[in-house]
Amino acid sequence: MTVDISNFDIATPLPTSATNPVALELNGLKALEECPSVIVRLADGSIQLTAPTKGASSKSTHRTRCEWKESNYWTLVSAANHWNQQEMTLVKVNSAQKVVVSQMHVQDDVNPAIKVFWEKGSLTYAFRTNYNGADPTPKFLLGNVALGAKFQVSIHTTSAGAVVVSASIGGNSASSPTLRLGSSWMSKAFDFHGGIYNQIDYTDTTPATDGSICIISQLSVTHA
Repeated sequence: MTVDISNFDIATPLPTSATNPVALELNGLKALEECPSVIVRLADGSIQLTAPTKGASSKSTHRTRCEWKESNYWTLVSAANHWNQQEMTLVKVNSAQKVVVSQMHVQDDVNPAIKVFWEKGSLTYAFRTNYNGADPTPKFLLGNVALGAKFQVSIHTTSAGAVVVSASIGGNSASSPTLRLGSSWMSKAFDFHGGIYNQIDYTDTTPATDGSICIISQLSVTHA
């Protein structure tokens, strides 16, 4: 299946320019054309993303990513249901063995409502009940998610602020309980992300070989 990223932006681990070290973000099709070292389309139509641990990052972190993200923000009440559904395979992970694979982010803030992690073969999720609230402790979602194995992950949010995080691999599946976004989220604007976001800080001594690679074989983001 050909994964369409024409309506998404790609946050890369590459610098914006020779004089601007902040991570480059650009439209998905442009990224395929201009950034073949970190994003390529494979023969079956899937998308491979690469994020070396040492690379360009945003101003607020020393962590790299290669993620797709929605080009436009949306509010909870703009649709009855908001879906982020992704099928992916982790080919390689960083030395910390931890990456974010899916997010529900918020405009103009560094603290997302939801993050889904792959860590040492398990999927966990962190849910922030209140806008800019304390960093939540991740909770277990699904185990036995091996490197090289294809799995599915989804975030479903309703206009009323109910959220369910789900994942499946092979014949095994799991879902979070229904989570409730607090009233402080209701006026905010969101966008979905997915791919790989390294959960390890780079330093001057970080090996060039350290990093993460994933393949996205299906991607569906809907608001209806």
